Amino acid sequence: MGEKNLQVLIVEDEQAAARRLKRLLENEGLEVLGTLHSLKSAIQWFESHQAPDLIFLDIQLSDGLSFTIFDHVSIKSALIFTTAYDEYALQAFKLNSIDYLLKPIVKEELHESIKKFKASPYHSSKETIDFEDIKKLLYADKQAYKTRFTVQVGSHIKILQLPEIICFYSENKGTYALMESGRSYLMNHTIEGLEAEIPPESFFRISRKCIVQLSHIQDIISYSSARLQIKIGVPTTFDLVVSRERVKDFKLWIS
Repeated sequence: MGEKNLQVLIVEDEQAAARRLKRLLENEGLEVLGTLHSLKSAIQWFESHQAPDLIFLDIQLSDGLSFTIFDHVSIKSALIFTTAYDEYALQAFKLNSIDYLLKPIVKEELHESIKKFKASPYHSSKETIDFEDIKKLLYADKQAYKTRFTVQVGSHIKILQLPEIICFYSENKGTYALMESGRSYLMNHTIEGLEAEIPPESFFRISRKCIVQLSHIQDIISYSSARLQIKIGVPTTFDLVVSRERVKDFKLWIS
């Protein structure tokens, strides 16, 4: 008799994202017990069902933080968070040894996360998690954010003042800062690393490859596949498009 398929549950309020994740998980050979879209429906489900082996849990649901579920029900399942949060917020999960996947979820990263879960002794993430500590790390206003960056230009060091940076973007395996002047400078950072060093009230990661500064957004236009296109004041060789999975969070951010 073959090994029993792992049973998983998806808690994700974006229905398109939930459908895509379900398809990816089924392609990995996992049995998806259901997809839930709110705190209320998740709590009700856990009150009447046996806990699955693994839960894929969006951090921010439409009716609140998903952590609230654990204030109402006791769950021993392992957790993998799916999130569009910035890198600073994700440090909270690293410190608590919780796995996470950054949205939009990449098939290869999902495969590695599941592989790591299967290799664990069923499963270390079932240990008690202090969600109060995670909440404090998510929202504590204690991060010292950068006000400028320096880059090497030939034999010179150029100072980039944060207010003058329109966006950061990845291209050809490099990360660049696009300035008000229209010039781009190669950074000694990754997009993920930059997220930990810039204020989240001013910058938003609109896709895996781009972080844009609010004060430089001149127009926002409906785009194909329920996405949004951002217009800025300088020409670019690429489109600034808010990925479908991040549209909801982007709208909350700009409001």
